Amino acid sequence: MKKIPMRMCVACREMRAKKDLMRIVRTAEGVLVLDRTGKQSGRGAYLCRDAACVQKAFKTRALERALEAPMNDALKEALGSETGSDDGTAL
Repeated sequence: MKKIPMRMCVACREMRAKKDLMRIVRTAEGVLVLDRTGKQSGRGAYLCRDAACVQKAFKTRALERALEAPMNDALKEALGSETGSDDGTAL
């Protein structure tokens, strides 16, 4: 039986299967980007694909603390589109 890799969501702190979460990466330049492949180099943090978790991460600045970098508008829009929200900035 193959082991399923587990990761913790930075917003709700719940352990889930890695494939069920979104990975956000701080690149070498210090920019936060959404890692759709899960293999991009850099420091990573995981977030549920749930709009409520994304909202909580923005409100509590959980991603910024975990990755030690400021949030940018491009990432907010990307996370909004991944969770099915019409407008990522409304999160």
